[in-house]
Amino acid sequence: MVYELLGEGRKLADKLSQSLVVAVLGHNIEERAVEELISYGADEVLVVDEPLLAEFHDDTYTQALERLVREYRPSIILAGATAIGRSFFPKVAARLGTGLTADCIQLEISSPDGLLLQTRPAYGGNVMATVICPERRPQMATVLEKVMGKADPDMTRPGKVSRKKMDLSQLSRRTNLLQVIGEITDIVNISDAEVVVAGGRGLGKAENFNLLAELAAVLGGVLGATRPVVDLGWISSEHLVGQTGKTVSPKLYIACGISGAIQHLVGMQTSGVIVAINSDPQAPIFNAANYGIVGDVVGVVPALTEKLKEVLG
Repeated sequence: MVYELLGEGRKLADKLSQSLVVAVLGHNIEERAVEELISYGADEVLVVDEPLLAEFHDDTYTQALERLVREYRPSIILAGATAIGRSFFPKVAARLGTGLTADCIQLEISSPDGLLLQTRPAYGGNVMATVICPERRPQMATVLEKVMGKADPDMTRPGKVSRKKMDLSQLSRRTNLLQVIGEITDIVNISDAEVVVAGGRGLGKAENFNLLAELAAVLGGVLGATRPVVDLGWISSEHLVGQTGKTVSPKLYIACGISGAIQHLVGMQTSGVIVAINSDPQAPIFNAANYGIVGDVVGVVPALTEKLKEVLG
């Protein structure tokens, strides 16, 4: 996620003729990882390496970042719309008395006032809203994962690393970390998949996800799904792609029986190649697809699977 933010942040900083600074909070932070941030576009990396930041806590991270912001007074601050970003970034905005736009999918600089145009889905994903913060600073936004291009590294880029000593002994903390439980290994991680075969209500019934599972297996991919079929109980929420689920950017995305509601499109529109299979030739999904097949999913998918088995051996 940080490399996507660096790529977008670099564009914004260049348009404003400002520096791009990355704040790294934690403990025992690897030197190589810090220097790598410069190669991905940062002009300066602020490192706060303190024992109290070894584990993530809303309160300590909020207060540490607030101190940095008050010292450096940036015009824009970006964070990933991850579990951690969504947890403490709003608290930073509240303490600074400024606004925050969550789950952005596009960022631009307006001319000539230089305001940050923050675009995000609104009204349940039915429209795209562009939000501005004209009066308060900094302008703050969280960005959905995999909706923006990753920066390309340049190992020759100049930059500097500033290590900030921060006395955190007086920070208040309302919670204590008792135990860290490892991630359950059988949870599907669709965000990192290179191939996603996703199904919607056009499948007709839950059992037809077996057809998609066979196609996904042939391609070495995973299953995705839309919100309606998850709500119907056809497939578990780990497979949900869209505004209220995971954002994916695989090399290949096959949308089967998916109409193409904007809530779903925001979660997969940056995929490398999008193939749509739908019986309705007017379905919005075809506007986002590189290739489209008009036909019944239940008939098309098995035929496609068999042909791929033949071709791929």
